[in-house]
Amino acid sequence: MDYARMRAIAEELSGLPEARKVEISGGTITMMMSPSGTHDLVAHRLRRQLDKQLTDDLVAYTGGDIEDPSLGILRRPDLIVLPEESMDTPTAIHPRHLALAAEIVSPSNHVNDYAKKMHDYPAMGIPVYLLIDPRKGTVAVMSDPQGVDSDGQRCYRARHDFVFGDKVSVGPWTVDTSEFPLYHS
Repeated sequence: MDYARMRAIAEELSGLPEARKVEISGGTITMMMSPSGTHDLVAHRLRRQLDKQLTDDLVAYTGGDIEDPSLGILRRPDLIVLPEESMDTPTAIHPRHLALAAEIVSPSNHVNDYAKKMHDYPAMGIPVYLLIDPRKGTVAVMSDPQGVDSDGQRCYRARHDFVFGDKVSVGPWTVDTSEFPLYHS
């Protein structure tokens, strides 16, 4: 099925009340359900921290599709940082406008954040990928999306791992991970 048809189906699915977000990657449409309160709390605290550090031209945004039709990829990160003017679009935001994409790993679908987005985000040219995992209390910061993996796909050349409690450099910003709660067992 071509990407335009997949995109039309994704648009229909996104109108369903139970769908939080619909994504396309690798010729597959994935529909995510509403996250837990803990997931949203981490996203809120991350946004609050970044808002205090961003210059006037940048915003931290916990919504919005990013899309590169030439790659056949539509994603909706949990948080993005981009120039405010890039939000003024009738369609999805082009990923080349982003300074950061952040994902909070869900308890049920961690493969999407750890594997699939680890390939999609560098392919889309997103300079920094922040991966927060409240299941394990870990944080990973990936940057420099100019690498190529053993399969010939773009990948991040730099990865730095941390644990909750660390103060983490994320691009030009600092994130205090001691504010992030773990998922309840």
